[in-house]
Amino acid sequence: MNWSPMVISLKTASVSIIITFFLGIFAAKLVVGMKSDKVRIVIDGVLTLPLVLPPTVLGFFILLILGVKRPLGKFLLDFFSVKIVFSWTATVVAAVVVSFPLMYRSARGAFEQVDKNLIMAGRTLGMSERMIFWRIIMPLALPGIASGGILAFARGLGEFGATAMVAGNIANKTRTLPLAIYAEVAAGNMEGSYGYVAVVVLISFIVLSLMNYFTIRGSKYTDKDDLK
Repeated sequence: MNWSPMVISLKTASVSIIITFFLGIFAAKLVVGMKSDKVRIVIDGVLTLPLVLPPTVLGFFILLILGVKRPLGKFLLDFFSVKIVFSWTATVVAAVVVSFPLMYRSARGAFEQVDKNLIMAGRTLGMSERMIFWRIIMPLALPGIASGGILAFARGLGEFGATAMVAGNIANKTRTLPLAIYAEVAAGNMEGSYGYVAVVVLISFIVLSLMNYFTIRGSKYTDKDDLK
């Protein structure tokens, strides 16, 4: 079995989750802090939209933005000699776009579940908003954020449609595990796909186990706070 798809997938998922993790937390904090409900609904809808759109549609929009004949893609190519489409970078972009809503929604839900009385108590004690966020909100929301991060990592690892459109299926370059499985099956080599499928199932099981661990840990933590 060629291990290149697994290496590419793990690299892609690892880099994308770093980007998605911080973007998701920032976006969730921004939306939760909005005063206007109407604005919050619109922004939340835009940020969550990739979750419900087909991956091929997301790939289409990425191509519209980063294609070499599009303004941004042409600018990057002409001035920085950077071609994103059909490169490994494109696999990261596709994974970030597809997995971002999962991280954002998880972080937002975790922030909204933090006891508002604790936040008010921090303000009463003269804590700054930044200190309240890092010393009160983040520690309490961490289990939910961690679960969202793990889920987003798994989503980035299993991305297929958008990756196929913007990165292609180039062996040893952009061929991730899902694309490798598709390539083997399309070639009629069912036996060749068994190893890739086994790896994906194993990683998915580990990811779900970790997510359940943080979910249970978070519920226990919340129960202890309620008893107090």
